[in-house]
Amino acid sequence: MHDTILFLHILASGIIAQFAPVNPLGTALVVEPMLGGIEGQERHRVSAKITFYCFALCVGVILVGSWCFKMFGVSLPVVQLAGGIVICHMGWQLLGSSDGPSDSRATPQQQSQGDLEDRLFYPIAFPMTTGPGSISVLLTLSADAHAGAEPSMVEYFLNMTALILAVGVICAMVYLSYAYTPYILKRVGDRGAIIMNRLSAFLVFCVGLQIAVSGILNLVPKH
Repeated sequence: MHDTILFLHILASGIIAQFAPVNPLGTALVVEPMLGGIEGQERHRVSAKITFYCFALCVGVILVGSWCFKMFGVSLPVVQLAGGIVICHMGWQLLGSSDGPSDSRATPQQQSQGDLEDRLFYPIAFPMTTGPGSISVLLTLSADAHAGAEPSMVEYFLNMTALILAVGVICAMVYLSYAYTPYILKRVGDRGAIIMNRLSAFLVFCVGLQIAVSGILNLVPKH
């Protein structure tokens, strides 16, 4: 009974904690111009591939993230600062475009399949969908799952399964948001889409700035 309650607690905590930094629908609106307006089966294929990259990245962070950072001597505040700067830069570029985030992107006829594929992991999957915010949350949840007494192999397996399942739920939201964004944009019209993209781009810039500031504050010694 205790194991079941702990499993459900970690699962619920993982979903709630990851939802804010990932923000599936808001991020989908921001990256929509990068996908060139593709629809149909190709849209679902691309969305599935982005989701796979996000899932693989998050699971990798859960399993070996802390070990990798320690091996290279990189602290979490540095990851937050670097990632925040990257996200701020992307948000600023989207905000600075003359006709909305899509003006500098090619149409489906103009962009090659290779160009689109190159963007699916970077910058769409990382760091715009699962970035420093998600990494810091996952590292914290992973540490919390092992807090207290030394866990048994069964407890360790259950804790990791709960975290990975939480990642799966968030990634399912990412897939649905990315796959069906065109339908949402058609509902709001062209002007509404530009407004939503602008607001989302501003949100991305603010999130990146917040992550960078958090990294700076964590680097400053506390007296």
